[in-house]
Amino acid sequence: MNVFIGYAFIFIIGSVLGWIIEVFFRRFFSSANPERKWLNPGLCTGPYLPLYGTGLVLLYLLSSLDKVEFTSVKAINLIIMFAIMSVSITATEFLFGFVPLKFNKVRLWDYSDRWGNVMGLICPKFSLVWTILGVGYYFLLHKHFVVIFEWAGQGNLAVVFAMGLFYGIMLIDVCVSMQLMSKLKKFAVENNIVVKYEEIKVNIRNFKEKQKEKYHFLFPFHSSRPLSEHLSDWKKSVEDIVNRRKSK
Repeated sequence: MNVFIGYAFIFIIGSVLGWIIEVFFRRFFSSANPERKWLNPGLCTGPYLPLYGTGLVLLYLLSSLDKVEFTSVKAINLIIMFAIMSVSITATEFLFGFVPLKFNKVRLWDYSDRWGNVMGLICPKFSLVWTILGVGYYFLLHKHFVVIFEWAGQGNLAVVFAMGLFYGIMLIDVCVSMQLMSKLKKFAVENNIVVKYEEIKVNIRNFKEKQKEKYHFLFPFHSSRPLSEHLSDWKKSVEDIVNRRKSK
């Protein structure tokens, strides 16, 4: 059995399922989307979120800790395992948000208004969510993913071809996204600010709706207007909000 193919397949499942979860979360529950509009989440264009793919691979790997005897009490061993899952996924979330923030001055998400947040990238509320997901995965899904892992690892030619196609498309997508990120970084450096990725998406969508232009769900940055103008408008709107708060 090819272990690498097994993990690569689980990564794909996690990335796609995570994207679906985020689409519905942002549409119906996210406070950052009060108008309840459909938004394509994440940095990439396609229907996948590598953060969730990495998270699912971690859950699969860490579930093997149920065989480790940290203590003589099985229930405590499970609690320790779930705590490790929570810390690991929280650390992964922090890393995925920290890298673009540190090196590109682009904030992909913002928990700054959440209690106990760290740099607006992680917070206790979502660490609890990751813990619940870890518990749910272990008790409800892990045994099924063991079967999926073994099946994918057999190296079926059709499966390997489909996976190669998926990763090829995702690689191109990531390269295009990096080009966009470089433009955002240039604007951020020139104006000495941090660009909020999701807010720019919303700004472009609002502009297109006002102009009665077609909005492309999978291509949220596609616009007849230059990106620099959208960024300038977003910056001005942020400054206006700050000034209004100061005047109160």
